[in-house]
Amino acid sequence: MFEGVLPAIITPFKSNSAMDLDIQGLERNIEYLLSCGIHGIVPCGSTGESATLTFKEHEKVVGVTIDTINGKVPVLAGTGSNNTAEAVTLTKAAKDSGADGVLVISPYYNKPNRAGLVKHYTKLADLDIPVVIYNVPGRTGQNLEPDLIAELAQLPGIVGIKEASGNVGQVSRIIELTQDEDFAVISGDDNLTLPIMALGGRGVISVAANVDPKRMVTMCEAAGKGDWKKALALHYALSPLFRSMFIDTNPIPVKKAVELMGMAGGPVRLPLDNLDGKKTADLKKILATIPAAKKLAGAGSAGKKEKPVVKITRR
Repeated sequence: MFEGVLPAIITPFKSNSAMDLDIQGLERNIEYLLSCGIHGIVPCGSTGESATLTFKEHEKVVGVTIDTINGKVPVLAGTGSNNTAEAVTLTKAAKDSGADGVLVISPYYNKPNRAGLVKHYTKLADLDIPVVIYNVPGRTGQNLEPDLIAELAQLPGIVGIKEASGNVGQVSRIIELTQDEDFAVISGDDNLTLPIMALGGRGVISVAANVDPKRMVTMCEAAGKGDWKKALALHYALSPLFRSMFIDTNPIPVKKAVELMGMAGGPVRLPLDNLDGKKTADLKKILATIPAAKKLAGAGSAGKKEKPVVKITRR
């Protein structure tokens, strides 16, 4: 169900002190991504600033995403928390809204023991909606080991993992241990998408696909067909973009990038702060090499009314 390119979408805010959700901008962003052939979409993940969304905002973003997608591709809603009860509440809300599945980060800060992790994911797996585990030690401070993932993969409600440990050897071991299960291993790092797919991974939950969805889709589809030469060429063509998305804490760079392209972005919420001038200049240079970015920046918003913040030109 969850494979190919699934952009982890930003949550656009209006540029005012209230920092309200930009619902029309969110809809336009999603429509643009759909037009580029994406295979699924992930609202309210780390890239969507889920940690600073209220419950009401979280439910609104998930609901708007589902309505805008209208069944065209699967919606995998982020519903994780370091509080199991909150994760259950968010997961139930996503299920009631019509999400196809939920992406659940491992509990951050708490550093639960193995038994606690099993109980946490078992409670979520029992809610009758497909659950994709999210392992990102750089944000949670705790790595989910391959043998634990293999154990959790046996739960009927657990259907996959977004693997963002950055350890290709670990990803290989997870695939080895779960290959007999109906279990998808999905890259959580854009720059490791191709090697993970070569090992048997199913695709990527992508930050870069917010900026260059067409080439991300083409790369993953080429890999899925075994056209490794084409996929490798695209991997290297996209690598500068991959690096640029992490010149600062995610989603600071990607939010600035989509704004520069004339799409809905807006500010990031504190405690994150906006990209500084030097990094913005560096990002512009990368965007100037991306056909889709230049086209959108020159034409204005992916929707109708908004003008681009800046016209990107090659330097």
